[in-house]
Amino acid sequence: MAHVNPVPNLYREALTGLRRTFVFVGLFSACVNILMLTGSLFMMQVYDRVLGSGSVPTLIGLLAIVVVLYAFLAFYDFLRVRFLSRAAYRLDRQLGNRGFELWIQTALSGNPALRRPLNDLATIRGFMTGPAMLGFLDLPWVPFYLLIVSLIHPWLGLLTIFGALVVTVLAIAGQFLTDAAYKRAMGMDAAESFFVEQCYRTAETIQAMGMSGRIGARWRKMHDEGLWSHQRGGDKSEILSAASKAFRMLLQSAVLALGAYLAIRQEVSPGLMLAISVISGKALAPIDQVIGQWRAIVKTREAHRRLTELLAAPAAAAVPIELPEPTGQIAVRGLTKFAPGQRNRAERPPVLSDVTFQLEAGEGLGVIGSSASGKSTLARLLVGSWAADSGEIRLDGAALPQWSAEQLGRYIGYLPQQVELLSGTIRDNICRFDPEAKDEDIVAVAKLTGVHEMILSLPQGYGTEIGFSGFPLSGGQVQRIGLARALFGSPKIVILDEPNSNLDAAGDEALAKALLDMRARGTTVILMAHRPSALAAVGKVLVLQGGQVRHFGDRDEVLAQATRPAGHTGPAVIRRMQDAG
Repeated sequence: MAHVNPVPNLYREALTGLRRTFVFVGLFSACVNILMLTGSLFMMQVYDRVLGSGSVPTLIGLLAIVVVLYAFLAFYDFLRVRFLSRAAYRLDRQLGNRGFELWIQTALSGNPALRRPLNDLATIRGFMTGPAMLGFLDLPWVPFYLLIVSLIHPWLGLLTIFGALVVTVLAIAGQFLTDAAYKRAMGMDAAESFFVEQCYRTAETIQAMGMSGRIGARWRKMHDEGLWSHQRGGDKSEILSAASKAFRMLLQSAVLALGAYLAIRQEVSPGLMLAISVISGKALAPIDQVIGQWRAIVKTREAHRRLTELLAAPAAAAVPIELPEPTGQIAVRGLTKFAPGQRNRAERPPVLSDVTFQLEAGEGLGVIGSSASGKSTLARLLVGSWAADSGEIRLDGAALPQWSAEQLGRYIGYLPQQVELLSGTIRDNICRFDPEAKDEDIVAVAKLTGVHEMILSLPQGYGTEIGFSGFPLSGGQVQRIGLARALFGSPKIVILDEPNSNLDAAGDEALAKALLDMRARGTTVILMAHRPSALAAVGKVLVLQGGQVRHFGDRDEVLAQATRPAGHTGPAVIRRMQDAG
């Protein structure tokens, strides 16, 4: 049987790469925990030697040693925290880009984005530099302190070990009692966050249609359910944490009482009695610290699990060769796409079914059809945002997977139905955030799309900041800047989804002129349209109905069929488009 190499897990590989750092952190933790005995030993020496002898020089000498030891303690504690913070930074640097790619791919899948790799990575990073991590680093030294106590006197050791077992049982009980509530709460938090983002993006609609109160009530219900789940887990965790802390303090007093009894019997010295009380408290402190951070630990564990699953998927394989610049010839054969989550035709008819057509460089195609006919799905497939379930798309004879995403992006211009500009300047958005873009090319495409004068009228012109805390733009302005972005760099194929939905007559005219100009340069233009005015720049029309091609051919011939009787012509949508025009 052939050996199959497992798929590398980027997350586990990144953690493995930090192994040397964790070794050093472990060594620093060893130094810290050994030096934590300084206070107990100093107390023992003061009570047993200094007070008994009354020697001030001895006290000063011991104090000087303690100062030096505490300085080393601070230094090693600083080093382990610094190493952990640098390790968290390295982890973010190694996985951040891949996490961002997976986040974008999650958006392209069409499913609600409940997995957020960047948020999970931030959770892991926060855990590595937080108190819970330090508690885990100190846990292995609990037996060391128990051993010291046991060597001093078996009774004291047995009492301290009993206390450690009780605190450990409380910690395990806390895990079982709070695990389900915290998992449910985190799922609710993700759903609430997704809902809040939706509300933010549709704020105008919510306000205009008087939905604020009802939407607010729905958010409050989701928020309260999440809070209640957090509170249920928190209530149990808080009880166990308080019980653990109180028991640890009680145990410390019990050890002190037992030590006093042994001192009365002259089996231990008074100084040793006090030192043992402090050491026994230190032995249980890491367990108590871990219990107190249990909510953060559960959150980190879930983030770790999600990242392990998500980053097990291999990154897109590099293309074996960079293909020459395409001419714009595109061939679509048997293209079929099911809605996200669907598996076969038995569940529901596909969104697109067996779509086939071919265009030569410089041709223009208008795709028309009623709502839900599959136009936007076809656009997403043509630009490579979605992958077809069957069939293929070939650009100059090469299937889309044969092109790298970066290379293919240089040759494709895309204007989605819902246009959104990114935070940055208008210049950044038009040139697709290319730092090497030339100003003259940006101005040229702005003039081509008729948006140059509008940009100059803005406060800072092309340097106007938009997006977060930026200058607000109208829907038409956003769409026209999005069109300029799609045409920037003279792409070989341009796909526009409802490009004139927010344009006025002047915008329509500028759009048609720009598309005709692009076609004259050899660019293949495909646009999805409801309004017939957009079809002025194309020579062919494809009619979609129910996800299937009903007509494909020259524009005038296809549109002319709308004038024939309904029983002998294509779908009524064409006649409605002509009436609307």
